[in-house]
Amino acid sequence: MASRFRRRLERAFDKSVLRRWTRLARRSVRLDLGTLNTLRGRALRLRDRLDRVIRAADHRLALPHIGSNAIQRPLGTDWAHRPELWRERLALPGAVAVESRTGIGAEATIFHDCRISELTYRQVRNGREADLAPFGLRMDVFRFDGSFLSVVLDLPQGAAAGLGKRHILQLDMIVEIEKPIEIFARLNIKHGPNTEQVVREMPMGDDILSVEFDLAYTDLNEKRVEKLWIDLIFEDPEMNQIILRDVTLTRRPRTEL
Repeated sequence: MASRFRRRLERAFDKSVLRRWTRLARRSVRLDLGTLNTLRGRALRLRDRLDRVIRAADHRLALPHIGSNAIQRPLGTDWAHRPELWRERLALPGAVAVESRTGIGAEATIFHDCRISELTYRQVRNGREADLAPFGLRMDVFRFDGSFLSVVLDLPQGAAAGLGKRHILQLDMIVEIEKPIEIFARLNIKHGPNTEQVVREMPMGDDILSVEFDLAYTDLNEKRVEKLWIDLIFEDPEMNQIILRDVTLTRRPRTEL
């Protein structure tokens, strides 16, 4: 009973404060400069508190949660990763006329061989209830006079730790495109002086794309694995918008028969 009464008082007080600041806003154009300066200081202090509440609410209520690393993991997964670009807010969220070798955060790089770049990228906020990744990557491609466009993802050392020919790496992507194109994924594994490469074409026709890299069919030197990276290659991207809503990688040992 007491808590209900307190809530009513708080709502009434909030309405009273809102009405008061509405009146002050209307009068502000007629106030003398000394009074207006004092009012401005009070308004700034109030705005600081309000901004704190709004930022905290946006952070906690936004779907999905920023920093989330929730990943659909196949049975037996021993390593899983969502690159920073799809997990954290970037300091530089976008660029236009993107040159080749442009870094996007700490783990992603755009490569192309255009003479004149008409490519833009922007990190976008995912807001669908079904999304697990907090952010996505949107690329707008206009005139494209090059032969390739790729996004290279450097994988952390955890991907290489204990990696063997018994493992299967799985790449999952959620993609939205304006018009159909071919997308290829190339897994690169540096082991000693050599680099093993496995290329897979992403099966188009659905928003959710998935491919597997079975290392049993490679010449991988398990004792000398140093680093891994993924190339996402987009064929004939001219006059297209490509949105990568999510990119995740998982690793699991092959089921022994």
